[in-house]
Amino acid sequence: MKILLIPALLLSQSALAQTRIEAPVNGWRNSAGQQEQYTQRVNYPAASVNMQDGQSASAQIRGRIAGAAKGKPGLLIVNGVPMPIELDEKGRYERPYAFGRNSNSVEVRSPDGQSRARGQFIESYAGKTQARLRVVLSWDSPGTDIDLHVIAPDGQHAWYGQRVMNNGGALDVDVTTGYGPEIFSSPAPAKGMYHVYVNYFGSGETKELVTIAQVTIIANENTSNERQQMFRVPLRAAGELTLVKSFMYP
Repeated sequence: MKILLIPALLLSQSALAQTRIEAPVNGWRNSAGQQEQYTQRVNYPAASVNMQDGQSASAQIRGRIAGAAKGKPGLLIVNGVPMPIELDEKGRYERPYAFGRNSNSVEVRSPDGQSRARGQFIESYAGKTQARLRVVLSWDSPGTDIDLHVIAPDGQHAWYGQRVMNNGGALDVDVTTGYGPEIFSSPAPAKGMYHVYVNYFGSGETKELVTIAQVTIIANENTSNERQQMFRVPLRAAGELTLVKSFMYP
C-alpha cells in the first residue's frame, strides 16, 4: 500500500484565493436605455466607494475574491489603469464605473496577487457618453483621506465640496476611509490648461509616515488618440497640497 504525501507547498497553492468577476460580462453589449448613475452620496464621518440602488449592470464592477486576506484591498485594472478595490468581510467588491464605447477590459487580482480574473467586452451603443478626460486617484494606505482636485481652463474646480462642473465633468465620490479610488470624468472637456492637485486631508489613526498617491490622467479614452500618464507622489503630512500635473487638453 502506497501513501501519497502532498507537499505543504501544494496545499498552500490549493488554498489560494479564488477571484471572480460577476459584472461586467464578457462579449458584445448595448447599454441603450440603462439606468447609469455616476456621482454618489457621501456619508460622513466615514465614506467609501459604494453602489447606488438601482444601478444598471452596464455601469458597475462587481464580484468576489473568496479566501482573500482580511483587511487588504484587491487590485482592479480597468483599461490598463490600476487602482485598489476594497473588499468586505466576505471578500466581495463592487463599485460604479462609467465605461465608454468600444472595447473595455477589466482585471481583478487578489491582495497577494496570486489569483486573478480577466474580462473584456465591446460596448456598441453609439449614443453612449464617452469620457474624453478621466483622472483617477488612488493611494496605498487605509484610514487615510486624500482628496482629488481638478481645475479646468475656465476656472471651474471639481473637488469634494463641489463635485459637478457646469459642462458635465464630475468627481464620482469623496473617499475618506482610505485607498480610493476617486475618479474625475468629463465627456466634453474645455480646451486649455488643466491643473490636477491632491490634498493630504488626514491620516486618521494609521499615522503612516508616507502615503503614496497614484494619479492617472487619461485623454480620449478608447480612441486611437488615447493618451495615458501616471504619476506617483509621496505625501508625508496632513494638510499637504501637491500639484501633480498641469497639462493642455486636447
